Amino acid sequence: MTDLARKRIVVTGGAGDEPLRGHAAERLVVPRRKDFDLTVEADVARLYDAARPDVVIHLAAEVGGIGANLAQPGRFFFANMAMGLHLVEHARRRGLEKFVHTGTVCAYPKHCPIPFREDDLWNGYPEETNAPYGVAKKALFVMLDGYRRQYGLESAVVVPVNLYGPGDNFDPVSSHVIPALIRKCEEARLAGAAEVVCWGTGSATREFLFVDDAAEGIVRAAERMDQPVPINLGGGVEIAIRDLVAKIARACGYAGRIVWDASKPDGQPRRALDISRARTLLGWEPKQDFDSGLAATVQWWREQAGSRAS
Repeated sequence: MTDLARKRIVVTGGAGDEPLRGHAAERLVVPRRKDFDLTVEADVARLYDAARPDVVIHLAAEVGGIGANLAQPGRFFFANMAMGLHLVEHARRRGLEKFVHTGTVCAYPKHCPIPFREDDLWNGYPEETNAPYGVAKKALFVMLDGYRRQYGLESAVVVPVNLYGPGDNFDPVSSHVIPALIRKCEEARLAGAAEVVCWGTGSATREFLFVDDAAEGIVRAAERMDQPVPINLGGGVEIAIRDLVAKIARACGYAGRIVWDASKPDGQPRRALDISRARTLLGWEPKQDFDSGLAATVQWWREQAGSRAS
């Protein structure tokens, strides 16, 4: 059992540190991209020199929704692979106590049996639109396994489903489905727009995990795991995108039409995770009710949008 309160911890990944602050050490370092480009090996070395971490929790990723993945498949593969390669290699060189890697549900095969179980991670190729990102993140599972067996580097791997919550990325180009739809419905409501156009058919399903629940799972993995056994972190509710849009429209108070552009891809047909391994190994399961979490996310975005407009 690793006592995080006594460790120097680096958490990569922008605003992703906030939910972790109540769980981990006071000596928490969160590198910003303007100071350290983690795709550049020299910057990773500088980060380790400056922070002298005992533990690294690697949340950083270059990723987005379906559109962003279609537009930047090469960049997403390179950036995510490079960050992981440099961070793990320099962790090994410096005798880091533990490396915690957050994988992605995009690593699972396109037609994986429902619910997704960790033993199926390698039983097929990921959904094509996000395969470069998913494969890059999954390759680090293998790297960490090799580094544990050859060098004794302790590590943990979690595989979260789609995350959401206050502080999410609402950029219209790179955001994921929930923040993208919240922004679209809010802007349509404020503009009095008669309709909102959504990608795909609405038939694909997704599962969502509130950011605070994800943080709790990551911290428990950091505390309890010393080898990179993939552990799913899921929200427990599979929902069709069509039903998700209806929920978000209600949460935003938008009453216009929802129009589906079937010329755009749906992405992976279904996503839902089996979290029995997380229950067994981490004593973890999600706590946040989805509708309440969605309402909190809408409220956060309204506050942010209002502050920008004032």
